[in-house]
Amino acid sequence: MNRIQKFFRYRQGLIDQYLKGDMTKREYLEANFDAVYYNDFGPFHKIDTVEKALYNYQYYNAMAKRMKSISTSASMDYERKKLYMERSNNYYKSKDYATLKVLELLKYKGIKAYPINVKSRFLKGRLIEIVIDEYQMILHTANENIKKRLIYENVFSGEKRKSLIDGYINQKY
Repeated sequence: MNRIQKFFRYRQGLIDQYLKGDMTKREYLEANFDAVYYNDFGPFHKIDTVEKALYNYQYYNAMAKRMKSISTSASMDYERKKLYMERSNNYYKSKDYATLKVLELLKYKGIKAYPINVKSRFLKGRLIEIVIDEYQMILHTANENIKKRLIYENVFSGEKRKSLIDGYINQKY
């Protein structure tokens, strides 16, 4: 088993613990962050496999969520909050790049994408769920260019749906 497979096996264990109620969403996010941050590899600079692209997606998503979480600290001054939000936004951009790489490497085959119902006012009408059955992965993006490409490739359904992981998506942390 290679390093990426070990990471995804560990991550699946975290997901299983979260789904069983053994950990909160915040605990899951912290453990997921630790898994990518303290890992002995990544993110990958050369993304030539779907697995590397999916790992980068997870890496940048975990980093973005951590920076966003830090930025909400009540005791932090405005300039530091702004810095952490900028870092978060940059990580989300890198996550979207990884998302595009996944889609391109899969040649948009075996992909389903659709807008999802969310409670967040900021993401309402913007968040898209991308389901990749072959890899048992669910990706999310609010990137308009990715949405346009999904439409162009005829894998985007405009019908808003409940997320396959609705309880996780709509739970605050």
